[in-house]
Amino acid sequence: MRIGPQHGITRRGLLGASLAGAWLTGSAARAAGAEKSKVVIARDPALRGGGGAPDSGRVLKLLDRAMQSFYGGVSPVDAWKKVVRPGEVVGLKVNCLSGKGAATSTVLVEAICERLQQAGIPQKNIVIWDRLSSDLESAGFRVASRADRIRAIGNDTAGYDGELAVYGSAGSLLSKTLTHTCDAVINLPVLKDHGIAGVTLALKNLFGAIHNPNKYHVNTGDPYVADVNMFEPIRQKVRLTVCDALTAQYEGGPSYMPQWSWPYNGLMLARDPVALDYTGWQILERKRAEKGMKTLAELHREPVYIATAADARHKLGTNDPKLIDLVEV
Repeated sequence: MRIGPQHGITRRGLLGASLAGAWLTGSAARAAGAEKSKVVIARDPALRGGGGAPDSGRVLKLLDRAMQSFYGGVSPVDAWKKVVRPGEVVGLKVNCLSGKGAATSTVLVEAICERLQQAGIPQKNIVIWDRLSSDLESAGFRVASRADRIRAIGNDTAGYDGELAVYGSAGSLLSKTLTHTCDAVINLPVLKDHGIAGVTLALKNLFGAIHNPNKYHVNTGDPYVADVNMFEPIRQKVRLTVCDALTAQYEGGPSYMPQWSWPYNGLMLARDPVALDYTGWQILERKRAEKGMKTLAELHREPVYIATAADARHKLGTNDPKLIDLVEV
């Protein structure tokens, strides 16, 4: 039963919010009085093996280092226990639109699944999801729905709610994987350019949770990206963003364009999606400047939705660099 359909909140979601406690999202933490939003960037220049692909063992170590830095030096497993609880169904919202090359790395997802299981989440309670099952397959994920294994499923298979969630200028049907299956979501975007919206990182990756993202790309996605992220199931359930910056792309996105990609060999972690997006945007702008390219503002595709997400109406996080605690490890 829906309560307040303008925000897409469900009775189950309301219960989950009441139990969240220490699992506050970045925006909720700031509203509760946190002074700064922490963004961790972990990099490993030796991440890739001889063939150029990320080494799975080094990716796991990089993930561990990022999580330990973000959560204050505890063990990697204990760090994940600060994100999820035994008995919960955890969704991994990947980004697979572009297929291999500019999609969330399967190696990174495997590393996260390993640590989640060690933190008390059984395979049957892990769901890898995105808009289309075909996108998942093209990115290297094996679509599967066995109840006793890790599942990978597209919204086209799982379906969407029948009632619109509405906030501001956005009105969308939400993925049932988000609203009915998952108790918690780990957002797994990729550090890359977007030919219309400027960048596609934490905030825009949640367009993969709605049925009509094609309607929200006008005006560089402003205010639509921010409004979609105001839907209650998104605000309540997304607990952490782990941005895949193993291979980043500074032009030509969201499709994979190898001529504009480079091995950043990193991960970005944050609970505040706005702070992460602002930080990632600056990384891409610096790479563009290094290559002698125009800024996104000069190309009329500056991601102004990031500032909108931080404004007094949305309060989804901060885009003020003075309020971002940037930690590089």
